Amino acid sequence: MSVKIFIKRKVQDKNVVELTMLLKKLRSLTLEQPGYISGETLSRIDRKDECMVVSTWRSVEDWNNWVNNPKRIEIQTRIDTLLGQETEYAMYSA
Repeated sequence: MSVKIFIKRKVQDKNVVELTMLLKKLRSLTLEQPGYISGETLSRIDRKDECMVVSTWRSVEDWNNWVNNPKRIEIQTRIDTLLGQETEYAMYSA
């Protein structure tokens, strides 16, 4: 059963360029991961400081393998430091 991961981040205008670069690095690594199906980045219309990534994975195990990938952890840590808060995750079955 596939899973969808909702990844919410709040970003200030001053951090948009650097965040975009980090997200592109993360996305390029994600494309190489077993079980990755698709992903898209959305900007919230009524709150300009919020973005959502919707990522689809073949299984929870595939997602967990990605979450524990050291390269992902390094980039995610940089993202959280840049934004000054931890990224929020929610997992749903499809």
